[in-house]
Amino acid sequence: MAGLWNNDPVMQRLAASIPQPQPSAVQDPYVYLLRAIISQQLSTRVASVICERFLNLFPGRYPHAEAVLAMPAETLRAAGLSGQKTSYLKNIAALHRSTPIDPAHLEALSDEEIIRHLTTIKGVGRWTVEMLLMFPMNRPDVFPIDDLGIRQSIISLYGVTETGKAQLQKLTAIAENWRPHRTLACKYLWRARDKK
Repeated sequence: MAGLWNNDPVMQRLAASIPQPQPSAVQDPYVYLLRAIISQQLSTRVASVICERFLNLFPGRYPHAEAVLAMPAETLRAAGLSGQKTSYLKNIAALHRSTPIDPAHLEALSDEEIIRHLTTIKGVGRWTVEMLLMFPMNRPDVFPIDDLGIRQSIISLYGVTETGKAQLQKLTAIAENWRPHRTLACKYLWRARDKK
């Protein structure tokens, strides 16, 4: 990967001081989305407990779409899910039943097509789909501009002083230098922030 960041001295320094992030383990994108919804606004520990309870409701610990849709809301609530999250999980299952959320269907789509498709699900936002693209799908050129950690890292490392719309434009322009490896660049930025 030598020469990858020739246009960006800041990224060159990060790449020299931080071990290169490896591709993520392959995960089922449908289950990833379900887990992402369950984990929203919860600590890692609490989210893990509720995810385990949720998976244990299903034979083989796999939440097939038909089983999620048939599961009484009260049972899901008893596992620790809010009424809103219960509704969102059923929304994901409904789309998965009609248009499978699996690699065979998603791989043929561009990043933006996947974002447009999956954000039609009530409860699934752009950031959640970007994390799906970056991690279980290992798409190489994703830039989650709405991620607070990424924003804070760029602002700090690149001395960004702009605010509001001008800041957004500046961050986007900086990230343009990383194409077509913006996913890798973001992983470096997260690790740089974690080292502080």
